[in-house]
Amino acid sequence: MERRYLILAPHVFATRAAKTAHGVIAYSTDVTVGVVDPANAGRTVRDVLPHLDCDAPIVASVAAGLAFKPTSLLIGIAPAGGALPPEFRLEIAAALRAGLEIVSGLHTILGDDAEFAELAKAHDSRIWDLRLPPAAPLFSGAAYDIEATIVLTVGSDCAVGKMTASLELARAAQERGARAVFVPTGQTGIAIAGWGTSVDRVVADFAPGAAEQLVLEAERRAGDTGDGASGPAPLLLVEGQGAINHPAYAPVTLSLLYGCAPDALVLVHIPSRKAIEGYDIPLLGYRELIRTYEALCAGVKPARVVAVALNTRDLTEVAARAAIADAAAQTGLPCDDVVRFGPFALYDAIAPELAKTAVLHA
Repeated sequence: MERRYLILAPHVFATRAAKTAHGVIAYSTDVTVGVVDPANAGRTVRDVLPHLDCDAPIVASVAAGLAFKPTSLLIGIAPAGGALPPEFRLEIAAALRAGLEIVSGLHTILGDDAEFAELAKAHDSRIWDLRLPPAAPLFSGAAYDIEATIVLTVGSDCAVGKMTASLELARAAQERGARAVFVPTGQTGIAIAGWGTSVDRVVADFAPGAAEQLVLEAERRAGDTGDGASGPAPLLLVEGQGAINHPAYAPVTLSLLYGCAPDALVLVHIPSRKAIEGYDIPLLGYRELIRTYEALCAGVKPARVVAVALNTRDLTEVAARAAIADAAAQTGLPCDDVVRFGPFALYDAIAPELAKTAVLHA
């Protein structure tokens, strides 16, 4: 289905609270035809967030956005806890009455809402709950046997740019001729790629199994060339989640570290951030983060941190280049901002290092 998105992000579109909106606008092949944000109505996305490179209009309501012939209403926010803001209900109901598909990455499952389900049925629409996971098996070890090389992005905190780094490195690898696949593990990545599992919604015992199923599926997708062609093993860029010392979200980080069986890790960090957001816990330094992530992998299937990807959006260019140089000096690893300066230099630096690693055996 080719979607034409009207994105619902009232009064927060210009903030990081609307990261689902920002990710879909920047990376989805589906078209954004409008954004609902009364605070910026009458402007365009480019006026408010130039880096998204989008000229879609911003309107005050879903009713106004219908003039641009959307097919789907995307809930564009990603709040902590993932609850549906009560003030969104009237706009979602209006979209359903207009026959629009509703696409939501909230933890609140909109398809289970009696009012919304009845409206969807009455108006021949549907609700796509991005976070509603398929049934997942226990981890089996099948991920150890695939031919693809698996790269997982890991972070110093949540919301530092792990998905973006994975997407940009996948793009660079594809343009360099690799059979690279972005592997979505969260709601925004699923909206962009059109498939995937939101691992943070899976019951804990089965989360590594869900991660394993994602890399198995990604390898199948990489191998489906349509012409029977074969070549070098695929490269899978897995979107990381959480952070290893995050008091709320470290479990989903661990499920990916073990479940997707990575061969290499890319550390993602915002250099201006000093503490875990929402908690009075200092961020770990580069060396400690690298030691911690590598030590966790070492007892099962070793994987090295091969690069550092920085998010320097809140720094000047001079400060950004200084932060990149500092990270490289501290770690001895290739480092860059793959959005600000493009992904090719970093990808080219790590490509020769990307190779399969073996699981440990007794």
